Amino acid sequence: MAKSVLDDMKTHMEKTLGVLKNEFQKIRTGRATTGILDAVTVDYYGNTSSLSQVATLAIPEARTITITPWEAKMIGPIEKAIMNANLGLTPSNDGRAIRLNLPPLTEERRKDIVKGLKKKAEEDKIALRNIRRDAIDKLKKLEKDKGITEDELKRFEKEVQDITKSFELKMDETVAHKEKEVMEV
Repeated sequence: MAKSVLDDMKTHMEKTLGVLKNEFQKIRTGRATTGILDAVTVDYYGNTSSLSQVATLAIPEARTITITPWEAKMIGPIEKAIMNANLGLTPSNDGRAIRLNLPPLTEERRKDIVKGLKKKAEEDKIALRNIRRDAIDKLKKLEKDKGITEDELKRFEKEVQDITKSFELKMDETVAHKEKEVMEV
């Protein structure tokens, strides 16, 4: 029973880490990445579809993203969707494809982005600590209900703490990697 509490805790922590990585993927760095377009949705024959479902996304150069719609008449709605997404990018088209040129980030903007990264990571660390607290509460309830002994409770509490520390380290590594990516000129 206590093992299932630990497994459940790990699953929730992995999801939290996954959400952080997914959020970081959407953050613009000095280099072009199609991840910044993940949140863009387009009206496609009355259905809301993600951009990758109606067009081919490519990165021909370090600061350029090209979007080639599968149907030429989708260029207008795609341009409109990109503008409505408030990405700070202006699309330009040649009738067959849309080009997004990413301007270089200023030093000040890079520092602001890094601040935001650290803030988001700290929020997710708080979520990890809440998951840890819930797991410890469940273990204490198990001990109270005579499901585990006091010694087992102490051992499991230490294991919960070790798992939490490992996930916090993974988050720190993720932040450091993204920070390096953002600050790279």
